[in-house]
Amino acid sequence: MEIKGRTALITGGASGIGKAVARRFIARGARVVLWDLDGRALEQAASELGGAVEVRCYGVDITDRRGVAEAAEAVRREVGEVDILDNNAGIVCGGDFLSVSEESLQKTFDVNVGGVMWCTRAFLPGMIRRGCGHVVMMSSASGLLGVPGMAAYSASKHAVIGLAESLRLELRKAGHRGVGMTVVAPSFVKTGMFEGVRPPFLTPWLDPEALADKIVDAVARGRLYVREPFMVKLVPALKGFTSTAVVDWLGGALGMHRSMEDWKGR
Repeated sequence: MEIKGRTALITGGASGIGKAVARRFIARGARVVLWDLDGRALEQAASELGGAVEVRCYGVDITDRRGVAEAAEAVRREVGEVDILDNNAGIVCGGDFLSVSEESLQKTFDVNVGGVMWCTRAFLPGMIRRGCGHVVMMSSASGLLGVPGMAAYSASKHAVIGLAESLRLELRKAGHRGVGMTVVAPSFVKTGMFEGVRPPFLTPWLDPEALADKIVDAVARGRLYVREPFMVKLVPALKGFTSTAVVDWLGGALGMHRSMEDWKGR
């Protein structure tokens, strides 16, 4: 996809990976729209990212279906059609499954899965109608492989991958080949979301700026998957060509099974 002149909307765009991605879209000549719950962070992001270009910001709760639809209509009216949707917003609740509150479990799915569905349903029809567009789905390495201490988060990210892969095939089956899809599955990213985590051996902390480069490049090149770092690229092969016992042993040996024990979050 040619990014210059396109309109990119990024959920959770006021900070972290979302803001880093916005910066790169702007550098490539795109118009940028940021959605986020944090109004103060939105103002700061607009001030930081704006300059020669206008960054449009909207306070949106992506778990609110009606609110998403209304905000999407406002964007179409005030900015124009959205060509690139980056479903970046997400939350994490750490802790053993039975120790996490029911409210936290529900919110994890409302944001990480429900929000992705409502935002995609709001903008995908326009992309199909115009025969051009791209959707970015933010998953996680834990969407490829379960991790102790983050069962709800891992489940939600598995769901995002299932949604993205099924939707990609639906679009292909219907002949809508102009709409692309990218699934992002990184290990731990240094944004504060996973404060206190001890990344497994051979999977160092990822820099959000470097990850943003890979995400935007994937959109431009039409790549389906961004898996980082290198060890994450090996997960599908390890699961497909070895036994569960081997995968479990390797996860323990590399420290993955202990990585969330000291998680604090933001």
